[in-house]
Amino acid sequence: MAQIKSQIKRIGTNEKARQRNVSYRSRISTQAKKVRVAVEKKDVKAAEAELKLAIKLIDKSVTAGVYTRNTAARKKSSLAKLVNSLAK
Repeated sequence: MAQIKSQIKRIGTNEKARQRNVSYRSRISTQAKKVRVAVEKKDVKAAEAELKLAIKLIDKSVTAGVYTRNTAARKKSSLAKLVNSLAK
């Protein structure tokens, strides 16, 4: 266990950041699943609505530092591809 005061504080901030990151990732994962379910049901309107929310969450996660820009772009692209394949 850390005994230096600054290290004890750092452990606390790391844990808060970890909890925040887990929360963001979980929300994004759930939203992505909703997009996939809508695509499986062939519901274009629902898929587009869920995609819009997913993209919003992914962009927020980049701002919060949970994901890098490239990771976020990859996630958004793969979801958009699914929805676009449905629209054809």
